[in-house]
Amino acid sequence: QVQLVESGGGLVQAGGCLRLSCVASGRIFSITGMGWYRQAPGKERELVADITSGSTTNYADSAKGRFTISRDNAKNTVYLQMNSLKPEDTAVYYCNADGLFYSGSSLRTGSYWGQGTQVTVSS
Repeated sequence: QVQLVESGGGLVQAGGCLRLSCVASGRIFSITGMGWYRQAPGKERELVADITSGSTTNYADSAKGRFTISRDNAKNTVYLQMNSLKPEDTAVYYCNADGLFYSGSSLRTGSYWGQGTQVTVSS
């Protein structure tokens, strides 16, 4: 079993900042990609940013220049620093991890999600 636990969400005024964290634990062999997604009410879940184990990053256009994704491979942790927040950033933010995970005595590829953390930006 693999668990992803997000933290750091909350209520902030427009222009403010938040730092999200996500820790993966459990039967992990290696995590290749980690990412942050978000889902606003009535909208589909969308990628915000992701990062490889080699620290190659990718950002949605809406996040470029304002958000920074980083990770600590030794701690299986990914962060999202969000600056200059806007009301349109309001959403539930989900952490995702892709990689190799133990299944019994075998290894298998997998993709796991956290339960999400609410980010609300007031105008």
